[in-house]
Amino acid sequence: MARVLLGVSGGIAAYKSLELARLATLAGHGVRVLMTETATRFVGAASFEGIVGAPVLISEFERDPMRGAFPGDGQPGHDPIGHLELAANCDAFLVAPASANTIAKLAGGLADSMLTTSFLACSAPRLLAPAMNNRMYGDAATQANLATLRERGVAVIEPDEGRLASRGEHGRGRLPDPERLLARVEATLTTGERPWDGLRVLITAGGTREPIDPVRFIGNRSSGRMGIALAAAAARRGAEVTLIAANVALPAPAGVRRIDVETAAQLARAAGEEFGKTHLLLMAAAPADFRASEVATGKLQRQDGLSLRLEPTEDILAALAATRISGQTIVGFAAEHGGEAAERARDKLTRKGADLIVLNDVSDPTIGFESEKNAVTLIDSTSDTPVPLGSKDAIADAILEKVAQLHGDRSKLA
Repeated sequence: MARVLLGVSGGIAAYKSLELARLATLAGHGVRVLMTETATRFVGAASFEGIVGAPVLISEFERDPMRGAFPGDGQPGHDPIGHLELAANCDAFLVAPASANTIAKLAGGLADSMLTTSFLACSAPRLLAPAMNNRMYGDAATQANLATLRERGVAVIEPDEGRLASRGEHGRGRLPDPERLLARVEATLTTGERPWDGLRVLITAGGTREPIDPVRFIGNRSSGRMGIALAAAAARRGAEVTLIAANVALPAPAGVRRIDVETAAQLARAAGEEFGKTHLLLMAAAPADFRASEVATGKLQRQDGLSLRLEPTEDILAALAATRISGQTIVGFAAEHGGEAAERARDKLTRKGADLIVLNDVSDPTIGFESEKNAVTLIDSTSDTPVPLGSKDAIADAILEKVAQLHGDRSKLA
C-alpha cells in the first residue's frame, strides 16, 4: 500500500486526525505523523504513535529513530536528514487540520517546524484540509493564501459547514470526516488516467421542499440518484466535487464534499456561494417551481379547508448563468413530459444560458425519478444526442463525456 505523511497543526479538530491515522493504518497504508508544537496542546504525540506504530516528529532538529522509513519498510544504513528523508519517501502528504497560521506559513514558504520544512521538501502530491473558525476561514488573507497554494498544485479539501468548536457558532470551517479525508488521499494515490485533476465541479441533486405549514410541503419525486451518480463519475475523473443535496437520503460518494439544503431559496443561496469558484456546474436538482406565498406558523386543520396562493421560486440556473465568468461550463437538466419535449429543452438551453441541457422524458414511468435507470437526450447548440436506457452511472459517464467533447480537450474545461 501507500506511504502517507500526515501533518497535524494546532486546532481542536486535531482529534479527528487520530481517527484518520487509524483508518489509514487499517487500510494497510504506512503512516508517519508530523506535528506542530501547538498541535500537541490538543492531542498527544503518544496517541498517534500508538496508532501508527512509528515515532511522531515535531522539531526539524529532532532525530528520527526510524531514519525516514515508514512502517513496513526497511531502514537505511545511514542517518539521513529527517525532514528531507520523510518527504522523499512519502507517496502523499496531507496536512489535516491545516490551521490558518500553518496555511499562511506554507503559502509564504516559511520553514520553522518539522511539518513546514517537510512540506517544502515534498515532491509527492500535497493536500491541505483547512479547519478553523468560519470568520478566520473567510478572511481575505486566508483565502488568498489558499489560492496561492492551489496555484502551486496543492490540493485544498474544502471544509464542511456546521457547528463549530466555539460555543453557539455555526459556519464553514469544520474539518471533514476522516473517511472523506482518507478517500481524497487514496484518490490522489490512484494510478491511471485522472483527466479532471484540478477541476472544481459543483453538482446539485434531489428535489426541494417548499413549506405550507410546519408539517406539509410542496415537493417532487426526485431522489437525487442522478446527481449522486454524476458526483461519483466526476470524482473518479479526479475532480474536486461539491454536492448540494436537496432532501437526498442517499449517501454522497467517497471524497465528495456535501452541503444539505431543503428549499429552493436555500439551494439558490448555497449554489450562489459555490459557483464563483467552480469550473463546471451540473444542475441536476429539481427545484420546485412554486412555493406558498404565505407559510402558516401552525399546523393547518383539515376541517378548516385549504386555500393556497402560490408564487414562483427563484430561477436558479438562469441566475447563476447570468454571473458566469470566462471558462465556466453550465449543464442544465429538463424534466419534460412527452410531446415537443426536445423543442422545449432547446428553448431552455437558450433562455437559461446553458452550454448543455440533459433532457429527461418523465412520461415513461420506468425511468427518471426514483428509478435506478434512465434514458436522456443531450442537447447543445448544434445537436441532439440520445443516450439509450442504462444505469444512472452509465448515463452520468455519457454526460461527462459529452461535456468534455464540447470543449475539445477533456482534460481541461477551464
